Amino acid sequence: MNWESAFSAANLSAMVCWTALIFLPRWRWLLTLLRAGIIGLCAVYAVLAFVYFFREEGGGFGSLEAVSILFSSPPVLLAGWVHYLAFDLFVGLWIAARADARRMPRLVQAPILATTFMFGPVGLLIYLASELVPRRAAAAASAG
Repeated sequence: MNWESAFSAANLSAMVCWTALIFLPRWRWLLTLLRAGIIGLCAVYAVLAFVYFFREEGGGFGSLEAVSILFSSPPVLLAGWVHYLAFDLFVGLWIAARADARRMPRLVQAPILATTFMFGPVGLLIYLASELVPRRAAAAASAG
């Protein structure tokens, strides 16, 4: 298998999903397609993990060196990358749903979602910090 092509396909699918999440209206059918994208990424991860994770002698999760050995394998490295793509997109959908429920303006959501796409936990941290701001103060800040 050409791991570079698989990497490019996974990246492209994630980019399409993130672009739709950030810029398109959140129609029910679109959210269903985005969830299907997550399921697809999870399936790719599962296959790669179960087929390749246990083939790397000395690889594992018990030490940084063992993780380094494990991820020296291209298919395992791809699995790790797809893991990031799937989880970050899942978190992005979660953030978008919560932000919509809180009536957070889409212009405020966009940089949070873009940060989640690029830097996962940092975007989640920013969103969770935004939930600490009382709604009235947030509404006044966006109105003024």
